[in-house]
Amino acid sequence: MVEEHDHEYRTGIGTDIHRFIEGKKLMLGGVVIPFPQGLLGHSDGDVVLHAVIDALLGAAALGDIGTLFPDTDQQFAGSDSRILLVDVKDRLQELRWLIVNVDIIIHLENPRLEPFKAQIKRCIASLLEIDFNAVNVKAKTNEGLGEIGEGLAIAVTAAVLLKRKYKRTL
Repeated sequence: MVEEHDHEYRTGIGTDIHRFIEGKKLMLGGVVIPFPQGLLGHSDGDVVLHAVIDALLGAAALGDIGTLFPDTDQQFAGSDSRILLVDVKDRLQELRWLIVNVDIIIHLENPRLEPFKAQIKRCIASLLEIDFNAVNVKAKTNEGLGEIGEGLAIAVTAAVLLKRKYKRTL
């Protein structure tokens, strides 16, 4: 017999990296960031939302973003990653998963994200239908090291916690 207060918890980690490209707007966490370059990607290249999607899918044991939204499928070409994130959130809700929190690290040299962190948090919290304070966004430089440090790419690491309440069974 399972008690009504019994819960299952799962953590997930997602990572992604995208190279800068000319002629594209920079989308990070569902927010347009003023910058002369955007990120190369089959969809809109939103590396933040892609890492969050992978973390959520991993926690729920639902595979990964490349399996669910393959870059070989033209229906996802140029996709708005916000729509993909909401699709994943809906899948989790169908399975009775609640998103407890999301913690994000954005690794980049430029642009500076301090003025945009609250906006990114607000967007992700809204898309996931969770409290603003359940989302955390950190930005770190690579101290000039590697492709990220040379300003050629942005990488993101995201961690999530999911909770599912068991239904009472007799």
